[in-house]
Amino acid sequence: MPAETVTRFFESKEPFPLREGSPLPGLTLAYETWGELNEDASNAVVLFHALSGSHHAAGRNTSIPGTGDLWQPELHQGWWENMIGPGKAIDTDMLFVICPNYLGGCYGSTGPASLNPETGRRWGSSFPSICATDQVNAAALLLDHLGIATLHAVVGPSVGGLIALSFATRLPDRVRHVINIAAGFRTTVLNRLILFEQILAIENDPNFNGGDFYETKPPFYGLALARMISHKTFVHLDSFENRARQDVIQSDDVLAWYRVRDQFQSYMLHQGKKFVRRFDANTYLRIIDMWSRFDALNEGDAQTPEELFAGAKKAGQKWLVFSIDSDFCFYPEEQTELVSHLEKSGVSVMHITVHSDKGHDSFLLEPDLYTPHIAWALR
Repeated sequence: MPAETVTRFFESKEPFPLREGSPLPGLTLAYETWGELNEDASNAVVLFHALSGSHHAAGRNTSIPGTGDLWQPELHQGWWENMIGPGKAIDTDMLFVICPNYLGGCYGSTGPASLNPETGRRWGSSFPSICATDQVNAAALLLDHLGIATLHAVVGPSVGGLIALSFATRLPDRVRHVINIAAGFRTTVLNRLILFEQILAIENDPNFNGGDFYETKPPFYGLALARMISHKTFVHLDSFENRARQDVIQSDDVLAWYRVRDQFQSYMLHQGKKFVRRFDANTYLRIIDMWSRFDALNEGDAQTPEELFAGAKKAGQKWLVFSIDSDFCFYPEEQTELVSHLEKSGVSVMHITVHSDKGHDSFLLEPDLYTPHIAWALR
């Protein structure tokens, strides 16, 4: 049985500057920790979660204040339970692990569903765009609050890998090791188009109302469709077919006219319906907008990769980059580009390709393929 964990909250009343737009009047970051911080605060690891993940990466947490009905039972067990803990890949006998919920999130951090202290109403449509740099700066504030000057490592799978990359290049003196899993150097045109489809799905839901839906009905159909569009990139087709064949067509799978005909359609619709119960449409838009616009050079205020990674080289950072050969979300070519830039910049890097039939979700489902390499890098 996983150990019980508790969400903590870091609050700053100071204006928080954003890379784009006016400052936030303050911010709250929800986060969880595992292990103990050592005397000289040198054993800390920050973990950045994926697109629709949360700060609850390990243990069991049945209640998070302020999340309402979004904190569904499927979220109670940590999403990386098999990777974080005593003797595991990220060994909490030696390391102090911190995972924050993103700024703009819906699981306790300041986001579109939060109250704007200047108006007393939920932010909704007025919540600003957030970029990777803002996530880095928010995490740095949390580390300052915890008394941590330099991280032993920063770890990021998927979208979290984009934030980890920005952290390591914007604040190179604050991290020694970087573990980047199935992410990229810049968002590809293909991914921008896929993400744009998801944006349109939510925007065109009649209940969306520009993002001001908290007093009425949420855009469930739009968010469900967005999730269905994205889900195809997370799961390899063979794995998708195997999962779908285990499902029975739901009797209520009827749209305005069309009746769902097979297990594959039913499975995908089930994924969409399940997702809308646990996630906020405005948060989803903010994070995929951040992802869509991601370019490491822009986030790092650099003109060339060599300039971007100059600080990492000087700081002596060591990188471990994972590719997944069946990944349709962040294709292996994207990690190859990142590794090439690191090598040409003189940064120490190891590149591991995981052979899997699970697709992008492999990092969640197959701990044995990642544990030896991550454990080695961190020890």
